[in-house]
Amino acid sequence: WERFSYYGMRALLVLYMTKVLFIDMAQSAAEVKSYAIYGSYTAMVYLFPVLGGMVADKYLGFRKTIIWGGFLMVLGHFALGFQAFGDLEGNMPMFFGALGLIIVGNGFFKPNISTFVGSLYKDGDPRKDSGFTIFYMGINIGGWVAPLLCGFLAAKYGWHYGFGLAGIGMLTGLIVFWSGI
Repeated sequence: WERFSYYGMRALLVLYMTKVLFIDMAQSAAEVKSYAIYGSYTAMVYLFPVLGGMVADKYLGFRKTIIWGGFLMVLGHFALGFQAFGDLEGNMPMFFGALGLIIVGNGFFKPNISTFVGSLYKDGDPRKDSGFTIFYMGINIGGWVAPLLCGFLAAKYGWHYGFGLAGIGMLTGLIVFWSGI
């Protein structure tokens, strides 16, 4: 579900920026600015797991860090959805704040969920490989389905529905994780 939320939102991000946020700019300038923001966002998504791993190791433990990360991502996705709704479309602080929540949430979540999956099995347990296979199949399915569903909703009903579905995906994952603990 985390990958569903990430890839669902990511599929919409550059299109949303060029078609809505930077609509007043010339098309080429809007694209350049959108890709620069997207590139910075993606770099931070890959950088912040280092911090998330350190927070889990030194302060919260991996379970609490996963829950905090999921919660921050839910807030970020819903903030994007609200920001894309109606009069808030030009609200840049809300837009960047939402991206920031997703970046930090992903940083908390990503490095620790794999640790969690690994902790489900004792060393030498032959089911460990199968457990990780199921885990990565879920990641790949979420990453494949999300852009299709979020993109469809955004195109058919509005940007806020696409971003909102990404948030619902993460909220679903967070609820399933919480109830499974």
